[in-house]
Amino acid sequence: MTAHDTFSGVFPAMVTPFHDDDSIDFDSLAADAQRLERAGVDGLVPVGSTGESATLTHDEHVNVVETVSGAVEHVPVIAGSGSNSTREALELSRRSAEAGADGLLLISPYYNRPEPEGMKTHYREIADAVDIPQIIYNVPGRTGRNIAAETAVSLADHENIVGYKAASGDLGRISEVIERTREADFSVLSGDDAMTLPVLSVGGTGTISVVANVEPERTCAMVGAALSGDYERARALHHELGPLMRALFTQSNPIPVKEAMAIRGHCNAHLRSPLSRASEGVREELETILSDLESSPEIEVDA
Repeated sequence: MTAHDTFSGVFPAMVTPFHDDDSIDFDSLAADAQRLERAGVDGLVPVGSTGESATLTHDEHVNVVETVSGAVEHVPVIAGSGSNSTREALELSRRSAEAGADGLLLISPYYNRPEPEGMKTHYREIADAVDIPQIIYNVPGRTGRNIAAETAVSLADHENIVGYKAASGDLGRISEVIERTREADFSVLSGDDAMTLPVLSVGGTGTISVVANVEPERTCAMVGAALSGDYERARALHHELGPLMRALFTQSNPIPVKEAMAIRGHCNAHLRSPLSRASEGVREELETILSDLESSPEIEVDA
């Protein structure tokens, strides 16, 4: 199976549920993984930034991967295992693979802001040492450094580097990566819900999504329609999801998505410090949007 087959479709960037005492709610985590699998997602991505990985110990990180991997039967689990330290990222990647991860999502090194050669060395060292598929992750809003298109294209030559999660908001850069890796077995996935449909329109293969935690069926329907060439239906679903997509980023992710999931009864809205609970205004907005979605059947578009 090719990377285009494996990393195509919808991959929710999962939250990590906590009890009020800050301990991980593993029962809710497993139930959530099973809920998303039943909803038809194509894979799961625990312990990324949406999963508050920055506040987890390495042992907790591995325990989350083990729990999600053990809870699902038919979808791959892509574990976030990046760090701004190559040594730490390598340790997390090895342990995640041992815990059952089918692939890895590696955020680019943050804070120390490496140059392109340092970026390439970082990713290649991990890909050389850990023999499972890996996705490089460009999110300059969190890391302070863009992965240059040339860097991504160069890394696509490595047999274990099979994808690129694009969360720069720069469709031109994303399109260039897709254009220059068309002959390679390399997947480009949107990492920004509002950009998913545009990314798919220029050849992207899917999305690592926040909104899919709350509306997995609609997100799968939108992405599936676009991948099958039905852009009329995909656009209709994109606009139906638009208010929720915007509301989920009115405060730092994952503050709003945890609130939305609590409203839907999927988990506690508790976050670990330094993140705080969603504001009353955000909660009220989410309640209205989610009520509207529940009362509105998924959009149908005549052929």
